[in-house]
Amino acid sequence: MGSDNAYLLTATEALVKIRAGELTIENYARSLLRRIDVRDADVGAWAYLDRDYVLQQARALDKVPMQDRGPLHGMPVAVKDVIYTKDMPTAHNSPIYKGDFPKLDAASIILLRHAGVLFLGKTTTAEFAASYTGPASTRNPHNPSRTPGGSSSGSGAAVGDLQAPVALGTQTGGSTIRPGSFNGVYSIKPTWNAVSREGLKISSLMLDTIGIFARGVDDLDLVADAFALHDDEPSDFDGIKGARFALCKTVVWPVAGEGTRNAIARAVEILRAHGAEVEEVDLPSEFDNLPRWHNVVLQTEGETFFLPEHRIAKDQLSPQLAGYVERKAGYDRREQLKAFDGIAALRPKIDEIASKYTAILTPSVIDEAPEGLEFTGDSAFCVGWSALHTPVINIPGFQGHSGMPIGVSLVAPRYRDRHLLKVAKEVGKLFEAEGGWKRNL
Repeated sequence: MGSDNAYLLTATEALVKIRAGELTIENYARSLLRRIDVRDADVGAWAYLDRDYVLQQARALDKVPMQDRGPLHGMPVAVKDVIYTKDMPTAHNSPIYKGDFPKLDAASIILLRHAGVLFLGKTTTAEFAASYTGPASTRNPHNPSRTPGGSSSGSGAAVGDLQAPVALGTQTGGSTIRPGSFNGVYSIKPTWNAVSREGLKISSLMLDTIGIFARGVDDLDLVADAFALHDDEPSDFDGIKGARFALCKTVVWPVAGEGTRNAIARAVEILRAHGAEVEEVDLPSEFDNLPRWHNVVLQTEGETFFLPEHRIAKDQLSPQLAGYVERKAGYDRREQLKAFDGIAALRPKIDEIASKYTAILTPSVIDEAPEGLEFTGDSAFCVGWSALHTPVINIPGFQGHSGMPIGVSLVAPRYRDRHLLKVAKEVGKLFEAEGGWKRNL
């Protein structure tokens, strides 16, 4: 493969070539920039991209002696535009912060910069990563009439369209898993607070989590290393044959569309055909409260975290977010505490249930990406896991009625992120090979 087509490489593949002296970081960056130039008008994944600055970083990284290079030296990463970057503006898709340059990097950016990452640019987001309305400029790379999901719209679209090998996103409800599913890529929401959120615009302290997008688990592993994600005990997973999966449809299953129902059924068939045991598990009825409790936490914490913008620029804040501050949903502190305490009581219970299995298999989305760009899709299948703080990974490989990608999720107990990645790597190989959806970009 020539350097012109280097954008086709995963980050892991590219780093091997860079370390072997077969690919310069500048040529890799130029290949990605050409891909962006060709596709940007159709996809619109970027809130900010300075081509000269990208090449400046690349040249500087190429000059670093091999012995002084970090583990991710030269790996391009796109960054959701709610994460502070000192060398690129962070606008949160809000006129209140248009053109604003923070003076400091977020903790996640510091870690990646230290590892040698090349930052491509800032990707589009729903307003403050909290609005249900997507960025008007961003479209699904597999069908421009459909949403890429949100709120990490640009991150999912950029990776799905081969414009970036890796991207950072965030998740409060379903903002990493849903775009992963809609764009046909892997995405992980790690255990809550396992990755520092310092320097992230917070909308909910109890829910917000840094997320990662990539085209393969090997690339997710690279970022997980940089973020020092680790389990207390090594995983004992040694292959699909003999593994035990819990199929957990959750209380939301009645709203699942044909595409998701078929994807889950096919996933079960594939796992069983390769020697895994799949047992359908109904969560205890107390877990049925999770969708409502998640919404209570989302809105009552939104009251706290959007109060500054409401005070200084209410007219520039969307009615939805202003409504959080104004308590339009009517939730009081008693309901907030009931939701906090109710969810907290369920977390050790889901850990205990999940620990009995290799992983929980569960839907990522209601169905394939919906038509239109205004609504980023329903996060109903994601919110419970976000509230429970468990690690979740979307695995692509399936498709809906219109041929759009659909993923399914694997879930593990809290702080079993590396185990989950190990399982997802093997499961992903099967789902991509036998699930029925193929990338045609």
